[in-house]
Amino acid sequence: IPIFILAGLLVHCVFLVSIFDIYFSSPLVHGMTPQQTPLPPPAKRLVLFVADGLRADSLYELDSNGMPRAPYLRGILETNGSWGISHTRVPTESRPGHVALIAGFYEDVSAVAKGWKENPVEFDSVFNESKYTWSWGSPDILPMFAKGATGDHVYTFCYAAESEDFGAEDAAKLDTWVFDHVKSFFNSSRSNQTLFSALNEEKVVLFLHLLGIDTNGHAHRPNSREYQENIKQVDEGVKEIASMIDNFYENDGKTAFILTSDHGMTDWGSHGAGHPSETLTPLIVWGAGVNYPQKVTSQFFEDNFLKEWKLENLKRLDVNQADIAPLMASLIGVPFPLNSVGTLPLEYLNSSAHFKAESMFTNAVQILEQFKVKMSQKKETTLSFLFTPFKPLSDSEQINFLKKIRLYIQQQKYDEAVSLCKTLINLALEGLSYYHTYDRLFLGLSIAVGFVGWTTYVILVIIKDHTNLTKTVPGNKKKSAVLFYSFASAGMIIAFFLLIQTCPWTYYIYCLLPVPVWYAVVREVPVIQDLATNVLSLHISQSIGFLLISILAIEILVFSFFYRSALTVGLLVFAGWPVITQLWIQAKTQALIWTLLCVLLAIFPLMPVVGRDPNIPLVIAAGLLTLLISCFSLASLCKSENKSRDNEDLKVYFYQMFSVALSTYVVSSTHNSLKNKQGLPVMNQIISWMTLVSSPALLLLSPTFLFQRLFSILLSLMSIYLLLSTGYEALFPLVLFGLMFVWIKMEQEALQHYGLSLKPKLAVFNFTYAMDITQFRQLHLDDVRRSFFFVFFIVTAFFGTGNIASINSFDPASVYCFLTVFSPFMMGGLLLLKVAIPFVLVSCAFEAVQVTTQLSSKSLFLIVLVISDIMALHFFFLVKDYGSWLDIGTSISHYVLVMSLTIFMMVMNGLAQLLTTQRLGLPRRTKHHS
Repeated sequence: IPIFILAGLLVHCVFLVSIFDIYFSSPLVHGMTPQQTPLPPPAKRLVLFVADGLRADSLYELDSNGMPRAPYLRGILETNGSWGISHTRVPTESRPGHVALIAGFYEDVSAVAKGWKENPVEFDSVFNESKYTWSWGSPDILPMFAKGATGDHVYTFCYAAESEDFGAEDAAKLDTWVFDHVKSFFNSSRSNQTLFSALNEEKVVLFLHLLGIDTNGHAHRPNSREYQENIKQVDEGVKEIASMIDNFYENDGKTAFILTSDHGMTDWGSHGAGHPSETLTPLIVWGAGVNYPQKVTSQFFEDNFLKEWKLENLKRLDVNQADIAPLMASLIGVPFPLNSVGTLPLEYLNSSAHFKAESMFTNAVQILEQFKVKMSQKKETTLSFLFTPFKPLSDSEQINFLKKIRLYIQQQKYDEAVSLCKTLINLALEGLSYYHTYDRLFLGLSIAVGFVGWTTYVILVIIKDHTNLTKTVPGNKKKSAVLFYSFASAGMIIAFFLLIQTCPWTYYIYCLLPVPVWYAVVREVPVIQDLATNVLSLHISQSIGFLLISILAIEILVFSFFYRSALTVGLLVFAGWPVITQLWIQAKTQALIWTLLCVLLAIFPLMPVVGRDPNIPLVIAAGLLTLLISCFSLASLCKSENKSRDNEDLKVYFYQMFSVALSTYVVSSTHNSLKNKQGLPVMNQIISWMTLVSSPALLLLSPTFLFQRLFSILLSLMSIYLLLSTGYEALFPLVLFGLMFVWIKMEQEALQHYGLSLKPKLAVFNFTYAMDITQFRQLHLDDVRRSFFFVFFIVTAFFGTGNIASINSFDPASVYCFLTVFSPFMMGGLLLLKVAIPFVLVSCAFEAVQVTTQLSSKSLFLIVLVISDIMALHFFFLVKDYGSWLDIGTSISHYVLVMSLTIFMMVMNGLAQLLTTQRLGLPRRTKHHS
């Protein structure tokens, strides 16, 4: 078994990692030459304000009195600047947003896996190309642009990371810090000659990163007074800085200003996914070389924002976020960042047609350079007879394009030159994507072949070892040797092919994996033949019926990943299960409770995703309900015939109940304290962390009798779950666990119903003595349903209270009892723990079902493996890397979820065994019986 499990883990890890290689590898190439516009630029220096987490509508809309939220900026876009909406991409996080703004490319998904703060890939940026850049703001953002810069010309001034506190009285002080430091910096330059002359150079960038709005949005939501006040403060700060800089340079008219944001924010204070409130950010540009407002009578956009914002008569110029980098580069005349894929938004420029045409040409050549490097890389690693080039941009076509554009510029046909440049840019971007996804079909197919082979092998193992459908057939030595050599030679041919093409080492794994897997399947041919004769002797209608029901069941599971309401449908079908199978005749009360709890649990997937609006009274109610249930259970425990019960055991339960009560109190007092802006009380924080550490230990002190141990697991996990809850989800584990309790009893009835074994006494059933191999029975068709129930409950545990596939449904408020200072990995860890708790409850119940129905955990687990692998194959083909960014993000996370679900279930299986069978002995006083 260990070899099998290791192989399974390995295969699944390969499948899981493959998707990042196939769909999401880094698009960056290196080795291009920098491209710069040959004409003198309009501005000497650029000031970039990035208001982190500022939504477009929050800035542009008027308040309830019809007054602008940001009077100074509103004045600028009405009288002396250009404005529009900058469309960002997913993931809408600070790091990818800033990379798009300053380096001009969209960071690939794999960068997220490598952490936000460092540079997973080297890239060029506007800051790097500038003569000097001075930047002020958050330690999460600034260092990555200084780190990637060549030489020593990018200077950063950051506050301490501890200042980013969601529980602080007012996060706007982060912005005040930036404004104050910029002012004192300019004042000090008057007495510092080197600094003064550096500031008077050309190609200078000043970058102000303003994090207050984002922090206030997370802590108080974007519709709050704090968020809107913060926008006013930023507006005043920008006004002061702009006038100070104009005075410093004696109004020389050589400064360009840009104000934008890296991403927006949802109404419930999160960002990361592709909702319009997250992807629409403001862009206001003014100063040297920038167009004045253009009056228009009508303009058409699909949204109705212009009317709401009362801006119908001012031309709105929308851009993609990466277009801002080339705009900054052409304003101050630095080379375009090497990896930029942005298109210069010409409408923002107030310069000669010649300058516009030259800038556009530079832009086109810079993107074409990337295309050429990408093409030559692909050409080197592909056999010449297998290489299919990107037709629209063959070498002759490229020369043709460049000659034509040059000619147009010489003939002063600037408009024709610009439109040809745009065509060339679009073709080059298409070509970049073509070469980037060149190997996709071939890799995808080999993974799919491996997947199908693995699933087939697991099904064969189940049939061969755990059922009595087949007779064991002695193997033919001669045949197996031939088989072995033919598969080995196939593997060698594949490896040789990859070797000539100098493919990366991961390709070897993906392409060679199907070979051993299919070898294992083909070796079991006698089993398949034996099975075929057995199945044909059954009724055809029965076999087909079983197949159809299985397919339908798996499709419901796949559907539930997209629509949570599919879980409700499934649970309502489950509610009728005792009636359909006539189990209710022999166990009426249990069947009734089962139906009731199924219906109750079916309500949760219909509720809105957690975290949209906190509801602390519900959390307190859940805590009190848990205490009420524990009192009843303790009373029945004391009455029971189990005389060997110890007073020590009762003490453990009392400690656990006390812990639940304490958690309930901590949640309510913490949220009150944060509401009154008094921060997180230190005492509460200590209690929370102590509960987190002590709960698992208390659990292991309880007796290992079936219901007592399960009840203890519920109490322990509930005390942690309450601390991480903000609303109705606190009731979810209670209902889920109630259903699990009844499920264990119902499975006993089912065993008797199918006459598979006698009914063991559950009250005195002990986990520790249950591992007796001799009593294990073979699999029955009903066990497939048992496994399906488990997978269904696991998925319900995942999606019951929210769509965990979207970063959006995580609400930082859930971790406020533990910490309020921003720390992505600590917060992520606690949120994962919250997701895992219902999971552990289901796994422990499944462990109990396996043990009481006398099945080896391996046989049921294998069926579970088959079900989840078939689901994973579905999602593998549903992964997208195009379309709306929300779709892409969801499709990746679905696949990763199902794959990690399988790996996770292996871990959970072990954890459940540990939680149910292990017991920590306390030194006890010996008792003397007379």
